[in-house]
Amino acid sequence: MTKFSSIYISAFLFLISILSFFNIIYSNYFDIFFNIENYIYTLFASLFLGALILFFNRTNIKKITLYEKIFTVLIGYFLFPLIISIPYYFSIQNISFLNSYFEAISGFTSTGFTIFENIKQLDESLILWRSSSQWIGGIYFLFSILLLIDIFDKNLKNSFTEYLSLNYSEIYKQSLKIIIIYSALTLLIFILFKIINLRTFDAFNLSLSIISSGGFLPLNRIDYLFDNDVSKIVLSFTMILSFFSLFLLYNLILFNKKKLNFLSEDFNLLIYLLIIISFSFVFLNSSNNFPTTLVAISSSISNIGISFDNTPSNLIFIFFILVVVGGSFFSTSSGIRFLKILSLLKFSLNNLLSHTKPNQIYSNKVILINENTEKSDINKYFFSIIIFIISLSLLTLLLTLSDLRFETSFKLSILTIMNTVNSSMFELSNLDFYNFSFLTKIYLIIFMIIGRVELLTILILFKKYLFKN
Repeated sequence: MTKFSSIYISAFLFLISILSFFNIIYSNYFDIFFNIENYIYTLFASLFLGALILFFNRTNIKKITLYEKIFTVLIGYFLFPLIISIPYYFSIQNISFLNSYFEAISGFTSTGFTIFENIKQLDESLILWRSSSQWIGGIYFLFSILLLIDIFDKNLKNSFTEYLSLNYSEIYKQSLKIIIIYSALTLLIFILFKIINLRTFDAFNLSLSIISSGGFLPLNRIDYLFDNDVSKIVLSFTMILSFFSLFLLYNLILFNKKKLNFLSEDFNLLIYLLIIISFSFVFLNSSNNFPTTLVAISSSISNIGISFDNTPSNLIFIFFILVVVGGSFFSTSSGIRFLKILSLLKFSLNNLLSHTKPNQIYSNKVILINENTEKSDINKYFFSIIIFIISLSLLTLLLTLSDLRFETSFKLSILTIMNTVNSSMFELSNLDFYNFSFLTKIYLIIFMIIGRVELLTILILFKKYLFKN
């Protein structure tokens, strides 16, 4: 591990220690003493491990390889949940290590699967810890995209930076920008929830979950918190914030015609969103309960997954499609990504036209984007979808062999790979993860991580170790 990788891993360990310290302060202030020592363990474990990694890894290599970057990101997804699982394992809930790690992985990957049947039975410090794990997982995901920027095509890079290959100083600059914007958007969501009179504790936990596209809730159902149309519209708006690029508001405030390409993906996403909302309002509003449907749409496209119990069940197929498509490249949402699908669609149509009308000028340019999409980038998009299909098929098979019904296995596999919580709008809210078998939990843990890591990185690792020639 190089010095850069050590700093990268240690920085997040220190961030976990800061969140542990906040939980200690919170527990002490509200006299929640029966779990306070768990956060002390977490604080010292993260501080000690972070310092140890920095001390024993002093190799300073000016340029690290792409493979080491990928391994650094993967190490974080396995290591950090180990630290995050400490408060679960030593809590009064008497949770096994596997269940603790499953809950930690689910939070850190912003998925939202939970082993807890009744959230009301948890103390508030543990609920806060669950939300915090999602928040830090969301920012780690954004940093991972930044670290792996060289595997992406020029169009996606230009969606948030004018540099084709980021050097260390540019990474530090963009990292600071990410932290500021991510924290500011978290605060904005919190303020919006307070405006509609949510309890401070609920508003804060929900803001941590939503900005990270997470599915953990501070209570069992959100129906009690958002019981009128205005509050549902506000909830929908906050979830859409994690659908667009993290830098959208920043680029709008500092708008410059020379940097118009920074907004190109978000412009496409806006058109996509307006089409979906308009279509749903006109054709899918038979129950005259559109705010509830709007929440489900916003939750699906942002890969959050939370919904109300009275969400129309006949729209389940549409919700799954929206989940698979996903949102912006540089957002905390998952999915295949809208721009990839748009590029593949345009590429396919152009190829069809070139065969049906040979005299027509062939253009490989994506609609509303000034930069041309190269053939190599189209191949990357294609392989990403192939890997998704293979992952979906494999996980569905494994879950089916674990005595889950095929329909349940298929739905759960989509949500796992897309890091989306199993809410009532997918008809999976009654799953009992606590009583899942050992192997089933291992399968879900592995594929939650695969879903959070850019699928293209899996292909790159396969290429290095399986196709060396």
